[in-house]
Amino acid sequence: MPNAGQAAEKSTEHECALDFKMKDIDGKEVDLEDYEGKVVLIVNTASQCGLTPQYTGLESLYQKYKDKGFVILGFPCNQFGSQEPGTDAEIKTFCSTQHNVSFPMFSKIKVNSDEACDLYKYLTSKDTKPKGAGAVSWNFEKFLIDREGNLVGRFEPRTTPSDSTLVKAIEAKL
Repeated sequence: MPNAGQAAEKSTEHECALDFKMKDIDGKEVDLEDYEGKVVLIVNTASQCGLTPQYTGLESLYQKYKDKGFVILGFPCNQFGSQEPGTDAEIKTFCSTQHNVSFPMFSKIKVNSDEACDLYKYLTSKDTKPKGAGAVSWNFEKFLIDREGNLVGRFEPRTTPSDSTLVKAIEAKL
């Protein structure tokens, strides 16, 4: 019977956007619950996309608000135009040397399809303003999580890190 209980436990719906464990860009397991109490912006990223310059804007946003309890979590993904073909080590080097990224980066994942990681299955299942539920449309889509771990906003890929709607949403949660 323990197997049945374990299976049932795995199918339990997550109650919080931070109820997941993910591998960081160095391959270490990170419990996202460690970020509870912070305002979190989750972004799927790519190094060879027309939107890649957003890394610089994201780093500026992180630097501006990190001391107030804000963090950005970057999740590289190669599902859109194969624009993130590198290894985790190559992605880490690119982000640090080309965009001075210091916010936490994670191991490359899938964000759409049956192969999507559980975190993104959760994020895309929620009907969240201003975008709503549904598949990630492209690189640099943004999900805003409040200090309690609730998903409170979703922003289109072309929403820049300095966009007033995004900035106001972050500031309202800080």
